[in-house]
Amino acid sequence: MERLNQTSSVSEFILLGLSSRPEDQKPLFNLFLIIYLVTVTGNLLIILAVHSDPQLHTPMYFFLSVLSFTDICFTTTIVPRMLVNFLSHKTISYAGCLTQMYFIYALGNTDSCLLAVMAFDRYVAICDPFHYVTTMSYRRCVLLVAFSCSLPHFHSLLHVLLLNQLTFCDSKVIHHFLCDISPLMKLSCSPTLINEIVIMTEGPVLLVTPFLFITFSYIRILIAILKIPSTSGKCKAFSTCGSHLTVVTLFYGSIFYVYLQPVSTYTVRDHMATIVYTVLSSMLNPFIYSLRNKDLKQGLRKLLGRRKPQAAPP
Repeated sequence: MERLNQTSSVSEFILLGLSSRPEDQKPLFNLFLIIYLVTVTGNLLIILAVHSDPQLHTPMYFFLSVLSFTDICFTTTIVPRMLVNFLSHKTISYAGCLTQMYFIYALGNTDSCLLAVMAFDRYVAICDPFHYVTTMSYRRCVLLVAFSCSLPHFHSLLHVLLLNQLTFCDSKVIHHFLCDISPLMKLSCSPTLINEIVIMTEGPVLLVTPFLFITFSYIRILIAILKIPSTSGKCKAFSTCGSHLTVVTLFYGSIFYVYLQPVSTYTVRDHMATIVYTVLSSMLNPFIYSLRNKDLKQGLRKLLGRRKPQAAPP
């Protein structure tokens, strides 16, 4: 009965955010509002361009459109809550906090799995081009996406259910701008050994496995590219992978920095790395994938109606 009373006494948490100084709130609000609008607009344009241009109806762009949709959902889980905190309301309900944490982990790991699927697509396209159409059939692409989206939800549900078993006593101040598992566990006044064991065992499996798969795929891709005799052929092959490698480096570099460390060492310094993989990565993805991709840029021009108008008949 005592434990139930302690748990129920915490009906909400306080998210301190990025800064406690009142003069910082409006500039931060304006900055992240711009970032959010750019993220949603950029990723939505990618989705519309891919679905409206028949030339982009290929597995690579299909996966890219799913990644863009996931990034929109991922950012929407985080930034609107931040904007509310900047202006006034810094509290979040207990249920709302766990719900946000659930979708952060589910969508973040979906991004990770989709990046691995996209690496596999590039591997087949470069290392086994003659069987690409049969290997990356529409049915297989849908199954890969379904697996990438479903597995992370089970992972996220496990951590939320384990966290829900903890007791939160007096302190309810989260030194973060979102509900993350590490700062929440620091507030617990009950043993967190099981949670920490799961984080250090099951967590890295789902996080590191896609990364190792990506690494293995690109090692095979590099070996295949080095065997191409012409310089132009090598450059063309590298150009199809450059954007994806940039996104992988940005995403995994920041996420490994945050999560592959003991919970006890988690400090405010990790906020910047968290912003990179939760907010900036989703905003930059459309620019990274479209800057050096002629087909995608052409699809965007068609979508925005930037084709030169034909001369009217005399």
